[in-house]
Amino acid sequence: MFITYVIVTVLAALMAGFSAGSVFFRAAWVVEPLAEYGVPESWWVWLGVAKAAGAIGLLVGLAVPIIGVLAGIGLVLYFAGAAITVIRARVYAHVPFPLVYAAPVIGALALGAAA
Repeated sequence: MFITYVIVTVLAALMAGFSAGSVFFRAAWVVEPLAEYGVPESWWVWLGVAKAAGAIGLLVGLAVPIIGVLAGIGLVLYFAGAAITVIRARVYAHVPFPLVYAAPVIGALALGAAA
């Protein structure tokens, strides 16, 4: 069970880190929808920082569990907020994207609690 927890946690951290990097490097497939949703450009860097901090926190959490739990909760809240933002913008076809990023984080939290 512990090996599964580590694998899912690393996957969640990689996905959150990739998402953060996509914002930092202003990948068109990320920033164009952000603009469409009405997210101010001045927030983009901070959103990327939040995801990057969550990714790092998940990895640190492998050694210091409370950090991983807090990072996981933060990322779940972040991606829930992202889903709400997409729904408020009425771009319903994009709702699955933040949920896909949240899923391994939720899995890591559940596996961490079970381990």
